[in-house]
Amino acid sequence: MAVKDRVSEYRRRMRARGYRPVQIWVPDVRTEEFAAEARRQARLVAQADRLGDDQEFVDAVSVPWDDE
Repeated sequence: MAVKDRVSEYRRRMRARGYRPVQIWVPDVRTEEFAAEARRQARLVAQADRLGDDQEFVDAVSVPWDDE
């Protein structure tokens, strides 16, 4: 049986079981652009520890849910 026929039969069986094919696009993690963006975001996360003012502000103006 040819690959095309096996794939066609597999898809037919899956449809008969109530499934449908879904195609999704995801970032290509092998590209240099992806690596550069990952490094940029990692630097921002690392800096967040040194710039802790934001979370302190949020904590100061927040009310615990069970106190409402």
